Amino acid sequence: MKFEYVLLGLLARRPYSGYDLRKWLEVEGQFLWARAHHSQIYRKLGQMEADGWIRHEVDAREGRPDAKVYRLTPRGREVLLEWVRSPYEPPSRFQEIDFLARFSVAAPLDRDAAIRIVETELDHRRAQIARNRHRDRTLHYDDPLPELDQDLDAQVHQTLHQLGAAAMDRWVAWLERTLRNLTEGKAVQ
Repeated sequence: MKFEYVLLGLLARRPYSGYDLRKWLEVEGQFLWARAHHSQIYRKLGQMEADGWIRHEVDAREGRPDAKVYRLTPRGREVLLEWVRSPYEPPSRFQEIDFLARFSVAAPLDRDAAIRIVETELDHRRAQIARNRHRDRTLHYDDPLPELDQDLDAQVHQTLHQLGAAAMDRWVAWLERTLRNLTEGKAVQ
């Protein structure tokens, strides 16, 4: 997933300065895009403006440097909606930024697109569970290091599997609840 779509999604809500985008991403958006550096934000804004997706106005600020405040252009709106409505390909791991960002931007813009995204993610995760939940997880050793505690290794392996399976089950339950709420026109919880 490309960072510019996250920025377009934010600008769909309201105009932002680069500084305000960075602040939002660090606090409210910390689960949508990890560690966006200010240079990355300004570089993307410059590229998006050159592509005609956004434009800026200068906001004169007394006692502080003037700020460029960015807003979507009609072309930026088209690009954003094309992305929202494009096919979603689930990443190999669940709860990745690809899903979280796409869903958070799509849901308020196009409920039907959000439903398709959730359905795709849910189908993919159910198939992963079906393939992997009951597979043989026996560890095999061939000339292991003498320091390797095989009993502890097996315990750790089993515990991590249980942790991952429980997390996947919670994720699937959330997807099912979210899909039901979206299709019934209820608030997403």
